[in-house]
Amino acid sequence: MEENKLKKAIKIILNKCLEIKKDEKVLIITDNNKIELAEEFFFKTKNITNKIKLIKTSVPPVNGTEPAENVAEEMIKQDVIIIVTKKSLSHTNARKNATEKGTRIASMPGITKEIIERAIDIDYDLMKKRTNILADILDKGNSVRITSNTGTDIEFSIKERKAHGRKAGIYNEKGYWGNLPEGETFIAPIEGSANGIFATDGPSIEGIKTDETVEIIVKDGIAIDTSYDKLNEQLESIGEKARNIAEFGIGTNDKAIITGCILEDEKVLSTCHIALGNNIGFGGKTEVQYHVDFIIQKPTIEIDGKRIMENGNFLIEF
Repeated sequence: MEENKLKKAIKIILNKCLEIKKDEKVLIITDNNKIELAEEFFFKTKNITNKIKLIKTSVPPVNGTEPAENVAEEMIKQDVIIIVTKKSLSHTNARKNATEKGTRIASMPGITKEIIERAIDIDYDLMKKRTNILADILDKGNSVRITSNTGTDIEFSIKERKAHGRKAGIYNEKGYWGNLPEGETFIAPIEGSANGIFATDGPSIEGIKTDETVEIIVKDGIAIDTSYDKLNEQLESIGEKARNIAEFGIGTNDKAIITGCILEDEKVLSTCHIALGNNIGFGGKTEVQYHVDFIIQKPTIEIDGKRIMENGNFLIEF
């Protein structure tokens, strides 16, 4: 009898992506929203190691909120952490401190059974090749310009910044971490360098539902205004650092599709994304308890004046 897709994908995460060993300590972090999926991981991991613990945490209002102190303390004691939560702990000091201690982490904010079944069982070697070619281009690049038919026209500097995502979903060495499903290369733009406008046309903005294109106006690296009142209110409530242009990323997972869950949306092959807020964990200088990504579908991307993508189609060979 054929193994069901969920069980197969979880085995890939445990055995291929994380390479969990029988004597390793594993922590699973979850919340009331994702407890059923977390339990699937718990019982499958228990077949590998008995040194396993599940902690349930509260659901914070925004991504990037630090977990409770007891959770943060547990995180630095582990060999492996699997985060199955509604909101992201990826861009937190707790995650950063754990990986600096050598913990391997797979973070899956907003994950669903359908996403696991669809976007985990992939050709990781091919995705890594694709991701690393793009990361090499970003590493050598100085300036980025993104345009789109929906109104995006923004430029910023990435000079001397380094691209991330090269692990491409394989976190098998101390301190390796990332989101699953994987499939992006990303970089922190130079603070203060971004100017223009970007129009996000994904079906949702981190839980703020909208069917319309949302425009975000950027001046000197700061999102000074948006066309969506609820987003403006959110940024206003957190403060100026939340408006920082934190990240530019390009999707590289050919099985990911646009669903309204940013975890998967930002990995879609024909998209790019820009994030606001925290980037201290991947080469930037802004530390704030906030990180929100915005999808741009079918973008045109130029690095140092050379076009690498046009209307969502790559112009480079992989």
